[in-house]
Formats: sequence, structure tokens, C-alpha cells
Amino acid sequence: MEKKSIEEEIKKSYLEYAMSVIVGRALPDVRDGLKPVQRRILYAMHELGFTHDKPYKKSARIVGETMGKYHPHGDTAIYDTLVRMAQNFSFRYPLIDGQGNFGSIDGDSPAAMRYTEARMTQLSEEMLEDIKKDTVTYHLNFDGSLEEPDFLPGKVPQLLVNGASGIAVGMATNMLPHNLNEVSDAIIHEIDNPGASVEDLLNHVKAPDFPGAGIVFYTPELVNSYKTGRGKAIVQGEVDLNESRNIIITSLPYGVNKALFIENVANQAKQEVLKGITDIRDESDRDGMRVVIKVRDDDMKSLVLNQLYEHTQLETSIGIINLALVNNEPKVLTLKSMVEIFIDHRLEMILKRSEYDLGKLKQREHILLGLKIALDNLDDVIALIKGSKDTPAARKGLMERFELTEEQSNAILEMRLQRITALETEKVLKELQEVRKDISRLEKIVESDRERRKILKKELEYLKKKYGDARRTKISFREIKDRSVEDLIPKEEALVVLSEGGLLKRLSPEEYRAQRRGGKGIITSSRKEDFTKTVIACPPMIPFISSPTLEGF
Repeated sequence: MEKKSIEEEIKKSYLEYAMSVIVGRALPDVRDGLKPVQRRILYAMHELGFTHDKPYKKSARIVGETMGKYHPHGDTAIYDTLVRMAQNFSFRYPLIDGQGNFGSIDGDSPAAMRYTEARMTQLSEEMLEDIKKDTVTYHLNFDGSLEEPDFLPGKVPQLLVNGASGIAVGMATNMLPHNLNEVSDAIIHEIDNPGASVEDLLNHVKAPDFPGAGIVFYTPELVNSYKTGRGKAIVQGEVDLNESRNIIITSLPYGVNKALFIENVANQAKQEVLKGITDIRDESDRDGMRVVIKVRDDDMKSLVLNQLYEHTQLETSIGIINLALVNNEPKVLTLKSMVEIFIDHRLEMILKRSEYDLGKLKQREHILLGLKIALDNLDDVIALIKGSKDTPAARKGLMERFELTEEQSNAILEMRLQRITALETEKVLKELQEVRKDISRLEKIVESDRERRKILKKELEYLKKKYGDARRTKISFREIKDRSVEDLIPKEEALVVLSEGGLLKRLSPEEYRAQRRGGKGIITSSRKEDFTKTVIACPPMIPFISSPTLEGF
């Protein structure tokens, strides 16, 4: 037994735990952009054949398969991840196609996994394409009974288009989603111009593109996040002011719960933190969000809107930390480094896929050459087989007589009689010609980095055409200024009262006009044995602090 100090043992154990959380749970791999639980869910669905063109299957079955084979961390964690990958307000491009109640932007919980159904989206299938072609490495699962992939081939730039969030031990990641068309254009630009700067890439990736739309401000902090991997994005919900006495909110910032937002606005209106609001209604439906905030009059819209931006999540800032695993090591990544790593990853996948296909085609060419020899010497082959004692003897005879390999001899012996017709002979020769043509094409790909880059560009153009869509989040290039106190105070009529004893007080006209029972005149609070000396009316457009009438006080 080895003796250790308690401090040393605690430090060692904690570091092992921290690295386990960092690598095995919380952070995405930069190559496929997935965290382990996400990768395991998609791989389990792929193995089960739950593709986009097959019927939906119970979510409980997917969760059970994932937990039993690859992710022994509880069904709740797996199902929550599955649900999030199916929510079109959480993922810019969902990876799961869900059927049933998968929650809402109001924060409603999804139905239990025994009630919902799911299958892969076509986009997530692209992530797993070519996984059976020796493209990825594998490791043993938690009990050593199965193998699971270290990463997926990842044809889609998942990390950039869907982002990621996670909290590890001593570090966290929060990567924002982007538009697939813009990301693809940036990657293509990097392929054509390897020395491109971040500024060059920002001509294509203009800003985050959130699934729930909204407005993002093009600020120095946002640009800095692309250059350094850290920064923040200032986001506002979209507002329509065209209806009389109504402020219509048509979108909220990314991640804001609509129900909690409405509740917060209502509470602050009651507490008079938000002034001028008379009613708030949620008229959202399946066609989109519509939150109606009724104000006293149209002149107050600007004031109420400023108050909403200041005191609610109608305007919010989102911290950006582009932290991901690079060779199992957490690193903060710039936009250029993420693009470069994706390109390197896909070029390697294309190379390995091509080498695998090339090997298979060369095996087929070898067999077809043997069949061609047999068909060219058909009478001798039939006579040799007919005169052999048994199959091993026939195989040996073919190998010696025609200098064939064992694989070729076996293919000849397994050949059906219909293959010796003239038409079938022509088919063998035609297939051999096509196989040799494909071999030549694949050899060029394996030997040329330039050819692989051409293929990668074609893949990205294909993704744009099939899955790309218009930007949802608007970009504001105007400078966002700090709101002053004056921007948050209603411009309304007021009265300033000066008493004989020097008490200065501001009153609303409604309070000043109020009379007590019996109508004995205007009464306002004052000190004992004190009375009003001067009353000054302040129009709503004249700020109290700059009124020249008060200079004599």
C-alpha cells in the first residue's frame, strides 16, 4: 500500500474528475461539434435505423438504447438532450425530428418519453454519412462490450451552425448559432484563400443567426468574439409600433422564456417600474409570436419601449465563449481556427473514405479479372472443373492452370451457369471497365489534396442548396447607446409646490386637484404650522431640472 498525503490524493482525484467532466460530458468536440451525449444519441438512432424516411419510434426506446449501450448517466439527461435537439427554438437546424409535445418557448415541459416519438432529421444523417468506411476511430463503451465512435464524420459544420453550451469544472462554453449559407460561404472562401483573415471571413459570417429571429447589434464586442473567441452579443426582440396605442412584440432574444417575460412585464407594470402600460396580452399562435402591450397613448410608446429595453429581457446581452475540445484538450477558438479545423477534419474524412472505396474497388477489379480469364477460356475451365475430384481440387487446378488467386478461383467456382452467356459476359467486361474508371478517379483523390478540396466545396454547395435558408436574425449596424435617466422618465405635466417653511414638493395634477369630503379646498401634505407659498405648473415638454421659473428658489 502506497502512502500519500490527503492533499495530494484530493488534488489527484479532483483533477481526474474535472477532466472526466470536461472531456466526457460538458464540452463539444470541435470536429463534429457534438457533446458525448448528443453523439451517442445520434449514433444509437443510426444503429437502430431510425432515419428520416422511416416511421417515428418511441423516445423511450431511443433513450433506453443510448443509456444501455453508451451513456450510463441516467435517462433524464439523455431525454433532455434529445428534446433540445428536436426544438426548433433551441437549435437553428434541429438534428431530431420529434412528434408529440417537445416543450415550448413558454418553458412548458415536454411530455414524458413514453408519449413522444422521434427519428433523425435528414441533416443529422449527413453527420453520420460514411461512418462505416473506416473514417472514424472507436473506443470501448463503459462496460467494454461495444465500441462507440470518438467523433462523427460530420459533413455539416455543426459547431458553427447550431452552436453549443455547457458548464464543466472551472470552465464553460457558450457558442452561438449561425446561418448555414453564410458559414458554408466562409468555409469555401477559406478553402480558396488559406491565408484569409478573420475580417475576410466576417464578410460572409456577418453575425449570429438565432432560431427565434430577433435583432443582433454589430458591436466591437461581437467582432472581438470572432477574433479572440470571447465577447458578447447584444440582442433585442423585434417590435412593431404601427398599431395605435399598441406595442407588438414579434420575437424575443435567444433563450428568453416568453411566459416568464410576460409575467415579469406585468409585475413591473403593477409596481410602476414600467409606466404607461395598461394591458398585456399573449396572442401568439402556430404562425408566430405576438405579444401585445397596450399603452395609454401613442406619445408614450417610445418611453415604454425604452423602459422595456432597460428593465426586461426584451434587450439582453449573451456572453460568448468559443471553448471546444481540440484533440481532447479544451481550447478557446477564433472563427478562423474553427473553420480551419473543420476543413482539415473533412479533408481527412474524404481521404479515408476514398481509400476505403478504392480498396473495395480494387478487390472487385481483382475478382472481375478472374471472371474474365475464365470466360475467355470457358471450355478449358469447364473441362477442368468437370474432371476434378472435389471443390478443393478444382480450386487448386484453376490456380495452377490459369495463375489465379484463391479469391478469383472461388468466384469462378461460385459463378452460376447463366453467367456464361454472351450477354452476361458483356456485362462483366462493362463492369470491369467502369470499376477501372472509378479506380482512376479515386486514385487522383487520394494523391491530390487539391482534388479533395474540390470535393469539399461541392459538399458545402450541396448542403447550401438542400438545407440552407434565409437569415432569420436581423443585424443592426447602428451604435447602441446607453439610455439616460431622462429616457426612462415619462414627460408629463407636473406641479412644483414651495411652502413658507422651505418645503419643495413635486405633485401630479391629479393629486393636486383631489379634495377631501366637503370640498374645503386644495390640501397637500406639509409640515406642521406650514402653508403653501408658491405653486408652479410645469408643462410636460419642459424638464423639471431646467425650468427657469425655479431658479429663484
